[in-house]
Amino acid sequence: MTKKDVKKIVLAYSGGLDTSTIVPWLKENYPGSEVICFCADIGQNEDLSGVPAKAVASGALKCVVKDLKEEFAKDYLFKLLKSGAVYEHKYLLGTSVARPLIATYQVKVAEEEGADAVSHGCTGKGNDQVRFELTYTALNPRLKVIAPWREWDIRSREDAIEYCRKHGVPVTATTKSIYSRDDNLWHLSHEGGLLESPANEPEETMYQRSASPESAPDKPEYVEVTFEKGEPVAVNGQSLSAYNVIAKLNEIGGRHGVGRVDLVENRLVGMKSHGVYETPGGSILVAAHRELESICLDRETLHYKQVIALKYADLVYNGQWYTPLREALDMFVTFTQQTVSGTVKLKLYKGNIISAGRWSDHSLYREDFATFGKEDVYDQSDAEGFITLFGLPMKVHAMMDIAAQGKTRYREPDYSKFKRD
Repeated sequence: MTKKDVKKIVLAYSGGLDTSTIVPWLKENYPGSEVICFCADIGQNEDLSGVPAKAVASGALKCVVKDLKEEFAKDYLFKLLKSGAVYEHKYLLGTSVARPLIATYQVKVAEEEGADAVSHGCTGKGNDQVRFELTYTALNPRLKVIAPWREWDIRSREDAIEYCRKHGVPVTATTKSIYSRDDNLWHLSHEGGLLESPANEPEETMYQRSASPESAPDKPEYVEVTFEKGEPVAVNGQSLSAYNVIAKLNEIGGRHGVGRVDLVENRLVGMKSHGVYETPGGSILVAAHRELESICLDRETLHYKQVIALKYADLVYNGQWYTPLREALDMFVTFTQQTVSGTVKLKLYKGNIISAGRWSDHSLYREDFATFGKEDVYDQSDAEGFITLFGLPMKVHAMMDIAAQGKTRYREPDYSKFKRD
């Protein structure tokens, strides 16, 4: 499909710098085409009421805004939470998990409007281009994909700002404080600007969702999170919807400086990047969920779940949401969560999340089973036979070593036999 063949384009639109630049650029470079903007409300902390007018003023035919907050929380974030997926020990995948949802509805709008192309504002250096385009491919591979950052001459955010100014498009970014941010219910990410060098400490003025540990309250705050089958359903005894659970914990965690992450990560495209993330509510939920699983899951299930969590994180980070493997892993995770119901109490204090208790009707921890006396469940004398059998492979290796060389391979040499000249 050539540029002249494109008649209608649906753009994933936020109203930020990049997508504000793309609307007039599409009109210029795909002559005769109409641009429809799609904006997803996934809990970003901004007023979206002015987004449609801004899109139309930039040259769009119209802008479709869809409230996806509950769907995002229930069908994406809670699946992520239950899986235990964390990318490279720190990143709670806030941007990664949002992209397939946005792209899914972008494809739906394209089909409803009879569009023949979709477009996004992702750069050619990042991961998001993969996440959007793999979703397009999985849902409707017939749609042409337009990625302006891979076509145009704009090479920096300063260039984009100048382009918008020339075309009368108002933008909030400036060349003095020029962070690239992604904001949604789960997190707020920061890239660019001072963060271009990982040697720099992030400036405090950059943070928007969390207080600094220094300015956080001097008195700790306790919070209780209740789960049913692995999903949080109440905060401090108050039943809340999926969205409101996270929103409430964002508020509580944010004022205590919880959930800040400074990470140099390995991008899918092969380079490293430096980003800072604020995930207060998500960090609380991840900590609480782990504490509950510690008493509700048996050892083998818990340990194997930790293994698949690594793969789940890779799938989400790499944009492979719509894959049979992710769906299969979700089925495994769902089964493991059948007994993960109960309440966890956490203490929040100056950026720290400290466990303060956990209880469940399905708890596998039993004080009477863990005593050191001779009981019906555990007899200490049984340990001797267990250790003998458990260590049998090591015993066989040691006996073979002794038969061959008179000692085991782990025996330290007798240094007294060595003398100085």
